[in-house]
Amino acid sequence: MSDAAKIDAYIEKHSNWKEALSELRAVLKQTEAVETVKWGIPTYTVNGKNVMGIGAFKNHFGLWFFNGSFLSDPKGVLRNAQEGKTRGMRQLNWNSLDEVDLDMVRTYALEAIENQKQGKEINPQRTTKKLVVPKELKAGFEEDKHLKAAFDKLTPGRQREYADHIGSAKQEKTRLSRLEKCRPMIMSGKGLHDKYKNC
Repeated sequence: MSDAAKIDAYIEKHSNWKEALSELRAVLKQTEAVETVKWGIPTYTVNGKNVMGIGAFKNHFGLWFFNGSFLSDPKGVLRNAQEGKTRGMRQLNWNSLDEVDLDMVRTYALEAIENQKQGKEINPQRTTKKLVVPKELKAGFEEDKHLKAAFDKLTPGRQREYADHIGSAKQEKTRLSRLEKCRPMIMSGKGLHDKYKNC
């Protein structure tokens, strides 16, 4: 199914907001943004970067801007998606199509596109969690130097996945069981959750 067909289906599924979503979609399709689907919702990109998305909820529908904090917002209508948590995303929510100013939507969309073309975007803050190696894994390293060497070759993220998984078990026998189940994956250089990726 093409992205356009998926968006058609998404709009049909949200029949109570069908007309409103269609109007917003029409405005965004008049811009140079590329229409696609991400996370199951209509998303609009520029040079492969997410710029805007539209969505329907139980009591409202909305338009959000992934890096909306850079918008000038002359009308003062943008809301922070999650106050105190969201740094870049801003949104517009409505309860009826009558509330929507399509000219304003077009203006905000064009500014968001221009901002993206200028490279204005907030990169996610990465927090580095300290690696805490449980005693069972340390003992495994002392018994098997190859295991230690294979573990050291893993990315820091994969190392933390294994250490957290093994160390989070409450009982020692469970920690030892997890270590044995993880041993072949560590030796092969795989991450704990690799089998679930790209599903």
